[in-house]
Amino acid sequence: MKRHLEQIEYEQLMLSRYTIAQQRQFGGVDRSVYLLMSRIQAQGPLSIAELSHGLRLDNSTLQRQVTHGIDDGYLERIADPAGHIARKITLTDLGLAKLEHAREVTLHALDRILNEWEAEDVEQFAGYLQRFNASIEEYRDSQRD
Repeated sequence: MKRHLEQIEYEQLMLSRYTIAQQRQFGGVDRSVYLLMSRIQAQGPLSIAELSHGLRLDNSTLQRQVTHGIDDGYLERIADPAGHIARKITLTDLGLAKLEHAREVTLHALDRILNEWEAEDVEQFAGYLQRFNASIEEYRDSQRD
């Protein structure tokens, strides 16, 4: 079992490295801003507190990342559509275009990388990645208690 855990740790590290390098190679956005933009696109405008909870990052880290995204023109602060005091973070038109381009580049690369895999293997791999990430979130939540 220990050997398998070491292999998983190493492969997860390499996956992270390859993903980051691939984004930089194709002129993609900063990884942390890309994650913010993806979350906002999926859920709509979010406050710093909502992003903090969803991404499990502290507010000061998120403030820096949001500021970076705003400085690059990808994100902006807006009044809460529901009328609450906290401002929301949303994508700009430029941010949406940049996110869609970066995602397109990533999906094209994944398609080329996995094109010789059987469809069932790709489906299983996607399921295992989703399960792995869900287990990480459960673990992190249990560590907060």
